[in-house]
Amino acid sequence: MKEVAASEAKNRFGYLLDAAQSAPVRVTRKGRVVGVMMSVQQYERLRGAAWERLSATMDALGEEASAKGLTKARLEALLAEES
Repeated sequence: MKEVAASEAKNRFGYLLDAAQSAPVRVTRKGRVVGVMMSVQQYERLRGAAWERLSATMDALGEEASAKGLTKARLEALLAEES
């Protein structure tokens, strides 16, 4: 992954935008990574993949809870006890 100092990113923002279209670019400040610039297409892919993983995890947990006997009524009772 390409890496650029924050001062260079500021001074050459157009270059940074162009570079980020082909691959993410790490932005550093004082030798440590403080950000990553990427294309909107890459961002949307990552966002979509994260949503799909979250949705699959929630579905699996719901199925596991149902298999173990957790019903909507039991869940509501448990939550009411916590209040």
